[in-house]
Amino acid sequence: QVQLVESGGGLVQSGGSLRLSCLAASGDVWNIYALGWYRQAPGKQRELVATIRDAGGDMNYEHYADSVKGRFTISRDRAKTTVYLQMNDLKPEDTALYYCYADMMNPPRDYWGQGTQVTVSS
Repeated sequence: QVQLVESGGGLVQSGGSLRLSCLAASGDVWNIYALGWYRQAPGKQRELVATIRDAGGDMNYEHYADSVKGRFTISRDRAKTTVYLQMNDLKPEDTALYYCYADMMNPPRDYWGQGTQVTVSS
């Protein structure tokens, strides 16, 4: 198992910034294929926000939801056990519970954090 510990959520005004962090604190962290973030707003389905994984050599593959492109940036530390989500120019529609996840290689399965609340006031 992999334990994911999130931090960094909170309340911010529209146009503000927050940085989320997620640490893969224990377990088979060497077996992580990708790390990323989903979010779920009240009454809505959970949606992918951003993901990051190896792309060969020192390169990363990053993917973003269209709604956050140009505003959010995903990154990870050199050990590839901590993933960050820098969120700039936040909008009220970004208000949601943000979940960190880890995709594992072998066997393939997902692990999830407990979620961190992001609230953007207008």
